[in-house]
Amino acid sequence: MSDKATIEINGEKHEFPLIVGTENEIGIDIKNLRAVTGGVTTIDPGFKNTGSCESAITFLDGEKGILRYRGYSIEELAEKADFLEVAFLLIFGELPTKEELLKFEQDIKEQSVVDDDVKKIVDAFPKSAHPMGVLSSLTSALTAFNPSSVNVDSEEDVYNTVCKIMGKFPVLVAWTMRKQKGLPLDYGDDSLGYVENILKMMFKKPNQEYTQNPILVNALDKLLILHADHEQNCSTSTVRIVGSSHAGLFASLSSGISALWGPLHGGANQAVLEMLEGIKEDGGDTKKYMAKAKDKQDPFRLMGFGHRVYKNFDPRAKIIKKAADEVLADLGIDDPVLDIAKGLAEEALSDPYFVDRKLYPNVDFYSGIIYRGMGIPTEMFTVMFALGRLPGWIAQWKEMRNRKEPIGRPRQIYIGENLRPFKSITER
Repeated sequence: MSDKATIEINGEKHEFPLIVGTENEIGIDIKNLRAVTGGVTTIDPGFKNTGSCESAITFLDGEKGILRYRGYSIEELAEKADFLEVAFLLIFGELPTKEELLKFEQDIKEQSVVDDDVKKIVDAFPKSAHPMGVLSSLTSALTAFNPSSVNVDSEEDVYNTVCKIMGKFPVLVAWTMRKQKGLPLDYGDDSLGYVENILKMMFKKPNQEYTQNPILVNALDKLLILHADHEQNCSTSTVRIVGSSHAGLFASLSSGISALWGPLHGGANQAVLEMLEGIKEDGGDTKKYMAKAKDKQDPFRLMGFGHRVYKNFDPRAKIIKKAADEVLADLGIDDPVLDIAKGLAEEALSDPYFVDRKLYPNVDFYSGIIYRGMGIPTEMFTVMFALGRLPGWIAQWKEMRNRKEPIGRPRQIYIGENLRPFKSITER
């Protein structure tokens, strides 16, 4: 294979080098395209065919259903590691030793107290405020309470900042939900593990003891691992491009939260439950809605099935389906919405129309089921996604800054009016 690609424009040929990744992905390096062609650019709406960076964090092959973090398969990590181990791996490049993990856990706990004045910001939001808007605002507000910028050339400074956001972010997540439910804000319990503490901060009632459920802890731990990174998706690209201006970590993370909010990205699991609620309100006939999904003339969309990247089964869905079954079995929930979800999944997995098109239930479908089973409000689902994605965003921001990547500045093809004379207001 040639190590160059040739592009011919107006009879003139230009050669551009090929970049080959460690998994044999091939990219055409066109960073000098405009310079050598006198201003020619490319156009790729949605950046579906454009690599914005080289990255050593996550490998994804949608056709084969492969997802790996730093070379480790998602299946093995979900089975053998916990969330903080995976977070350390993503951010720092290697799985931690026992001593490194203990130190990481302890350092995170020491940084987990959020300035009490942040409560005033939480109090200022109405209960009706969407939790993602609240979380984005609170994350951005951390900048005001931590005004010094991160020295990306100092390993110690970066490590301390990572521990700071990893410690404080779960508190903000819990406060966001407790605000919506009218519960007092809690700082958690540093005698607990990371995931156990998250559940206690979210669900502890002021007049009751909180009892941990190991099945819920395991399910949440797996969900956070499965959501921890996913290559250059919308929110991750947003974090990198905002950070490329040398905006601080907290501000960059806040921008990622806002990008994740949309129903085509992190809001998909919320959209799943809203769809299920709608089916329930219409009588709960799953066969009717499966038929609607197959009718090209019907605007109904079956949310939580298929995936933009995975052209086969979402590998994360295979892992989390088992956890979803365990959660529902353990809690013994009698919920018609969850019954509809199970019915849709069973039909989709056996219906030739869906099987042939590989429209299998994806991770958003099963995560929505688990969160509802846990008692997490639908509006909080995307907040939980952000909690899992946090280490991936940090890793991507850190990699971008360490590689000294230039500020993001996409080009465009202008399709507006040509030069025209200004008319005075009396002539318009």
